[in-house]
Formats: sequence, structure tokens, C-alpha cells
Amino acid sequence: MNLSMISLVALLAGCGGGDSKKPTEPAAQDVTTQAPPPAVDLTSLKAQAENVTLVPAPMEMQKALDKAGIAETLEGLVQERKLNFDSQDSDVAAVRTGVVLADTLLTVKSAPPEKLVARMEAVKKGMVTVKAGGDIVKTIDDLIGEINNLGGGSRNELVKELDEMHAAIIPEIEYEAGEQIVPLIQAGSWLEGSNLLASAILKANRPEVANDLLRQPSVCDYFLKYVDVAGKSKAPDEVVKQLRTTLEKLKEISVKPSLTIEDVQEVKKQTDTVLGML
Repeated sequence: MNLSMISLVALLAGCGGGDSKKPTEPAAQDVTTQAPPPAVDLTSLKAQAENVTLVPAPMEMQKALDKAGIAETLEGLVQERKLNFDSQDSDVAAVRTGVVLADTLLTVKSAPPEKLVARMEAVKKGMVTVKAGGDIVKTIDDLIGEINNLGGGSRNELVKELDEMHAAIIPEIEYEAGEQIVPLIQAGSWLEGSNLLASAILKANRPEVANDLLRQPSVCDYFLKYVDVAGKSKAPDEVVKQLRTTLEKLKEISVKPSLTIEDVQEVKKQTDTVLGML
């Protein structure tokens, strides 16, 4: 996966809604005294990203959910967020697309067909906004057709179709929309996925499965690096502070040898806070 210099912090700073005002620019005398942002080690970031699984393939994900026994509970936990995909800011649209994509992938076996269709339509809107290319839009339309014709058919076949889409669209998005879009979509998916999984674990009162599903210290490191090398000059201080607090707390939880129900509650609380910025 290729990376760009656009940080998760920057996109969250602009995620207050399509009509939100830009932050007030600092006075000229303040700008001249600010230290330049640290140089970005792009090679290091790329190497790190290659070892981070931000969004597992759908088939792999479903196997993990089935094993944990929480797959069927996720649909009832999805929040119907009012996300604007008409924004001209493609970075903001990308992270919002990732949120809805996670909702789709995590509920593919349990959501009513009409809800899956609505989520795929939202994903399509996001892909159009980020200019991901006509081939991806056609692929999504084909999947929507599959869902509409699902009837009593097997959801496993639909998971297989989504798995194929997952493998095909990443290089297409990078080529058509630019290499910065993929990590932003993945950021949205990771945040929403972690939030839904934490909610499902809490509902089932099964903290033991959190060890397999929620411990992702390398992902936290990945986004913390983004904050350090590119975020401080692109977002208000309060946004940087909140995001760093969230990521550090999630990292602290991730490295524990075993997670407790209190740890899962904290994951939900922290991801709720960041998702609320969308």
C-alpha cells in the first residue's frame, strides 16, 4: 500500500460537515516564528504500512467473526450516521467512504438486502467523489445487482464477490484517485470496524475474543507516525491532541497480554470520540 503526506489528522480536521468553516489562519507574526514540520521519512512509512493489515479481506474477516460468535450481532449495532458524500474535499469523502465500507463488510451476513444496497450506494457515492474511476463504480453496481437478486441465496457467495472486489479495487483507486486516497479509506474502515467490534464484544460480554479482534498495536503505530510527521501543521491543536490521546490509549490497550471488559469499553469510548468528528 502506498502512502501520501496527507495525514489522518488533516482529514479529521475537515470532517465537521460539508458546510463547516475553515479554521482561522494564524497571524502572520506567529507563522514566521513556527518551526518547520519535521521531514517525512516516506520510505519508512511505506515499509511500515506493508506490515499493517488495516482492513482484512472480507472472507478472512467473516471467518474471524464466525469463530468469535459475534457476526450476527453486528447489524443491530451499526449507527445510521448522516455522512455527506457530496463534499468537494476528496480526503474527507475518502474516510467517510471507509466508514460505510466497514459497515457493509462487517454486516454482509446479517443485514437485510435493502440495507446492504443502501450502504453500497453510499460507498459508490464516495468513490465517485474521490474520482476512483468508472470501473469501480461498475463493479459496485454489479454487486448491488447481486444483492437485489439475493433472495434466499447464500450469503457466502456474496462474501466471495466482496472478497474479489476488495482485491481488485485498491490498485484501481490508487491509479485513478491518487495514492493518498487508499490509506484514508482504510483509516475510516479501521476506526468504524474497531468501534463495531468493541460494541459487539460488550453486548455479548465476551472480552476473551477481543484478544484476537482488537489488539492491533502496529495499526496504532502507523497512525501515530502520521500524526508526528504530517499532522501538526495541518490541523488545529485540539484535533491533534484528541487524536493522539485516542491513538496512544488504543496502543496502550493493544500491547496488554490479555484484554478485559474495561479495555473493550475504553476502545469503544475512544473510537466513538474520533468517529464523532466525522
